[in-house]
Amino acid sequence: MALESVKAHFKQWNREEDIMEFTTSSATVHEAADTIGVKPAQIAKTLSFRGEGEKAILVVTAGDAKIDNKKFRHLFHFKARMLSPDEVLEQTGHPIGGVCPFGLANELDVFLDVSLKRFEKVFPACGSTNSAIELTCEELYTYSGAKDWIDVCKEWE
Repeated sequence: MALESVKAHFKQWNREEDIMEFTTSSATVHEAADTIGVKPAQIAKTLSFRGEGEKAILVVTAGDAKIDNKKFRHLFHFKARMLSPDEVLEQTGHPIGGVCPFGLANELDVFLDVSLKRFEKVFPACGSTNSAIELTCEELYTYSGAKDWIDVCKEWE
């Protein structure tokens, strides 16, 4: 189970008990924001893209940000093409609505978008459609094993 792999991931920092599990859905940015009681922009959404070869890459953005295709292509040198739901599950081990950069089924490159940096706390999913954890951006960077902060989004304030 994806949630269990995320709990195991956070155990190394003694943070597994900080994962919040909800009785309502947190599968979309707006559902998560309503459930947690924060602005949608504070939800750290994890997007999965086809990388080079067979390997996917993950980009974590603020909930109100959208991928800017021109910026993405300039940085990664390939078109931003999202994975299908089956590919997401195969690559990450997490279902759509619970995708996060923790407890992954495969070793994937993770990047964090600068749209997140405007918040003291952000709320990424934790492998299920009804879970999240509250993290600072520094914690998100550390716990996700992110390769770098990047700027590939638009339409955020």
